[in-house]
Amino acid sequence: MRQVRTLGLLGTGVIGGGWAARALHFGIDVVAADLNPQMEEWIRGAVANAEGALARLTFAPLPRKGTLSFTTDLNAMARQADFIQENIPEQLELKQRVLAAVSAHAPPDVVIASSTSGLLPSDLQRDMHAPERFLVAHPFNPVYLLPLVELVGGKQTSAAALDAASTFMTYIGMHPLRVRREVPGHLTDRLQEAIWREILHMVNEGVATTGELDDAIVYGPGLRWAAMGTNLIYHLAGGDTGMRHMLKQFGPCLKWPWTKLEAPELTESLIDAMVAGTQAQAAGRSIRELERLRDDCLVAIQQVLKEFNIGAGATLRALEERLYETAAASARAQLSVAADAAGSGAGPLPLFETQVRPEWIDYNGHMTDSRYLQVFGDATDAVFRFAGIDDAYRKSGRALYSVEAHLTHRCEVLALEALYVTTRVLEVADKRVRLFHALHRRRDDALVATAEQLYLHVSAPPGKASSMDNDARARLASLQAAHARLPLPPEAGRLAGKLAG
Repeated sequence: MRQVRTLGLLGTGVIGGGWAARALHFGIDVVAADLNPQMEEWIRGAVANAEGALARLTFAPLPRKGTLSFTTDLNAMARQADFIQENIPEQLELKQRVLAAVSAHAPPDVVIASSTSGLLPSDLQRDMHAPERFLVAHPFNPVYLLPLVELVGGKQTSAAALDAASTFMTYIGMHPLRVRREVPGHLTDRLQEAIWREILHMVNEGVATTGELDDAIVYGPGLRWAAMGTNLIYHLAGGDTGMRHMLKQFGPCLKWPWTKLEAPELTESLIDAMVAGTQAQAAGRSIRELERLRDDCLVAIQQVLKEFNIGAGATLRALEERLYETAAASARAQLSVAADAAGSGAGPLPLFETQVRPEWIDYNGHMTDSRYLQVFGDATDAVFRFAGIDDAYRKSGRALYSVEAHLTHRCEVLALEALYVTTRVLEVADKRVRLFHALHRRRDDALVATAEQLYLHVSAPPGKASSMDNDARARLASLQAAHARLPLPPEAGRLAGKLAG
């Protein structure tokens, strides 16, 4: 199976828009195909609506955003894509017909996946060309923030297709969950449906309103579910002996007639009660307003969980580690060239690219002061990783700590402006390093700001200045030598504690 650089969307809608937003954010080009030409405006709006939340999800260095294109020619999309995600209506015969047609135009090494929430992959792949590359990749709304994707193979699905899908989903920050065998509804929807049936029964019988039932989740088990699933939570409820005691004590309750397996009849009165209840909960807020509230909460929850490396937070942490390492690998390649050219007068190194994220904007509409330090810090990270001062180095108890910084500001930048940083290693000593960064605007290469930074090498314990690793110092010195013939920038040399020239 091929490396994915272009994601093809077969059908757009809410789920297709979510796939597009996530893929574009992590540097994948997207070709969206829909027979309705009006869906182009819709999907572009959906992507724009997701950008704010995605921008806050992680501050790790991101690749350049992918590009979004739209076509009403499904077969043309299939010929361009490296991976195809189908999102058309949940009708078996329709999906079979469209998947069969599109598969005739997609190269056989292109994985084709369906977002179906309950249909079986064996049924969907029945008439396809190269059916072994087909599987279900069932996401959850909003796709751009919720990492779970259920991967389900059919009778003809190859292990290579499942592996390729898992690799791609991980690359765009998702948590691929392989379902052991195909069953209607997969895993998560079956669990959700059980709760949904009970909700309908209790509303129908006048036991509770929709708001009261949502409160029963939000203020109780919902808080636990973000970090631990039901099984582990019940294991904890069993005390020291865990699940065994839990089942012995509360297992008999499962025989009591608390719950109902069959859903109630969807009468007009029940539908009216559900509509009235949810409208009361919305309290006049639009769907878009509620989506933004939901997204803000999902971002915050995942960032909290990341600190504990659990649940969706563990997925986010793994994604960030990959993003930092990818950025470092790119920097290492550029820095190695510069080091080999030591003394040749090579220019400053373009190590880091980003864009002004919407949440970086202050009340004047420009990038706020603290974000300049963040951007320069990411460029510094790239330099230090090249030198071998990475996570493993820090875990050994050694690191370079910021002692002093001097920033100058030359011009203002607005939201979504593309930026890049060039870096020079000015001086290296046994225990100290001095760097100089220049931040530029991509569209016209204008100098936006500069930063001169002084770092001290520290070992902990005892938390005092110490000599740098010889290899790390040699690598940084090679960069210093590569830039030794360049004139000193006029903004440099203003640190109180700078090294002697």
